[in-house]
Amino acid sequence: MTIISTSAPFHLPPGLVDALAAAYAQPPRAYHNIEHVHEVLAHYADVAAGPGWSHPREVFLAVLYHDAIYEAGKRDNEARSAQLARDEIARHLPDAGIDAARVAELIELTARHGRMKAGEVDADAALFLDCDMAILAAEPARFDAYDRQIAQEYRGTMPAWLFRHYRRRFLKGLAGAPRIYLSEFFHTRCDAAARANLARVLKAPRSTLAASAGR
Repeated sequence: MTIISTSAPFHLPPGLVDALAAAYAQPPRAYHNIEHVHEVLAHYADVAAGPGWSHPREVFLAVLYHDAIYEAGKRDNEARSAQLARDEIARHLPDAGIDAARVAELIELTARHGRMKAGEVDADAALFLDCDMAILAAEPARFDAYDRQIAQEYRGTMPAWLFRHYRRRFLKGLAGAPRIYLSEFFHTRCDAAARANLARVLKAPRSTLAASAGR
């Protein structure tokens, strides 16, 4: 958890960091784990060095907690993660002046990935959501690994054919949208690479995500 502590825009109590590490370890996850948080934090830092954050502390905490509770296929992961963030902020940062409601709001917005349009949320929210979706524009090998990791997380939660159906529908929805990214910053940096990855994985009837999910 050193990366999280050293990249924080304010002091993180050790108890908070330890509890966060424990949360991301349960249940074991292929993608939505602490390494995913580190990847999103790298994009958070890019924004901080670029257009900047209006409320960096709240966004930082939203990054830390946005997948703290994750069970593949569950519809309340975001709401439960948001509530955990509220509870942990109250426990570990009671006098820090953190807007816990804003942190929770940002986390809950991640439930709407792929269903929002540019201009629907404020600048911080758009950039935060785009940080989480930047994986779509990763190098092809990393994107393919991400695709396999998502399939691995869903294995055993539903029939493989049903996972493939929902996953493909989600990716096709992203590929067909006028914009994948809500902010100009990520639209400029990531749109072309994201569309190339999506086109590649969708062009075959049985894509890499299908193979990794089993038959």
